[in-house]
Amino acid sequence: MTDLYTITKKMTDINQIQDEIIEEFAGMDDWMDRYAYIIEMGNSLEPLDESLKTPDNLIEGCQSRLWLDAQCHDGIVTYQADSDAIIVKGIVSMLIRVLSGQKAQDIVDADLYFIERIGLRDHLSPTRSNGLLSMLKNMKAYATAFAAMHN
Repeated sequence: MTDLYTITKKMTDINQIQDEIIEEFAGMDDWMDRYAYIIEMGNSLEPLDESLKTPDNLIEGCQSRLWLDAQCHDGIVTYQADSDAIIVKGIVSMLIRVLSGQKAQDIVDADLYFIERIGLRDHLSPTRSNGLLSMLKNMKAYATAFAAMHN
């Protein structure tokens, strides 16, 4: 599914998007405001089709349920996800914003520094932190497989 957001995003590289997110969070000193913003991002995530909420798309390592689907067309990876937890949904929406619509190899090579810079890792419970690592691991694994197919 391609929309205007995805088309425009292809013109923006991973680091530019990370820098945009860092800038958005820079104006918020209070973590309650940051959590509210993360929840807002999750609420704006396009719902995942029920047919994609399968055991194969369920991410292991998350305390809540998180489904992740990845597709690759012409070397460009698109991700879709959904979660039954609002914070998790917000976190995965940021990862999708940064990684979806990018070349598979660019995703594999990406240094996702925005997570540290906005202080997210420091403000997550250990189980949510493990969930974040699982999300990243799965997104990178998909990209690695797609990159191998296109080389």
